[in-house]
Amino acid sequence: MSHEIEVEVVYALPEVQTLIQLKVPEGATATEAVHKSGIQERHPEIDFAKNKLGIFGKLVKADAVLHQNDRVEIYRPLIADPKAVRRKRAEEGKAMKKGG
Repeated sequence: MSHEIEVEVVYALPEVQTLIQLKVPEGATATEAVHKSGIQERHPEIDFAKNKLGIFGKLVKADAVLHQNDRVEIYRPLIADPKAVRRKRAEEGKAMKKGG
């Protein structure tokens, strides 16, 4: 007899967050939970070629096995490289200090 575990699937946009609680069989993977949640029907822009998965803020592979109370997070692709943005901001700061 297979036991079920409770998990959450989360997808956040700048203006709204979708959180779905569901039960999946023990041994279910992150991808299986996402598909079972039906979140892709609410957010058809989710594309696993672009969107990564994580559990509690830590990147995982799609076949990661879930545990009781895990939160599967679907990450949106980055618009800009954070390192490049920081570097540009630092350069602009240096230029401002020299001139002012």
